[in-house]
Amino acid sequence: MTRALSTPPVIASGSLADSPQPMLPVARGLLLRPWESADAPVFLSAYEDDEIRRWHTNRPSTEGQVREWFDAYRQDWIREKGGHWAVTGDSGQVLGRIALRGLDFDDGIAGVAYWVLPAARGAGVASQALGALSLWALNQIGFFRLELDHSTRNEASCRVAAKCGYDLEGTKRSAAVHDDGRHDMHVHARVRVPVRGH
Repeated sequence: MTRALSTPPVIASGSLADSPQPMLPVARGLLLRPWESADAPVFLSAYEDDEIRRWHTNRPSTEGQVREWFDAYRQDWIREKGGHWAVTGDSGQVLGRIALRGLDFDDGIAGVAYWVLPAARGAGVASQALGALSLWALNQIGFFRLELDHSTRNEASCRVAAKCGYDLEGTKRSAAVHDDGRHDMHVHARVRVPVRGH
């Protein structure tokens, strides 16, 4: 069914799909790039880490399934439903992942998700990647609001969000199921500051 909006969309259709998914440079030699088939082993290994498993219940179980996810990620870009990047270091090694999900071009809103591999934690990888992706999404693509949520028990994600300008807006009670039961979820958002007229 075609929507009949009384206001124009914040972001025009085709703003993503009309171009290949970009590689986004980040400070300190980091780079965000689309996932490649060769990344499947390291991506799968991430979900064997206890900390990543603690916060992510949707987990691949084989490299073949990971490649299916990568195919779905490419389709997300083409359909303008999402963007998924590997976070890589200066020698090209995968350090983590970051994604834009649930893209709403009408209202200019998207969600953000990320994880970092154990060997790269504590070095600012998540905050550097989130900061770079946020600036690109807000300033170049034109999103107005970026949202992220995490378990109220995930203090590391809370620190990353706050460091990157994602204000804590509230708590969704019992909003997600993790392996150890239901969790309250913090809601953070970063909003583009509108340019005032002269």
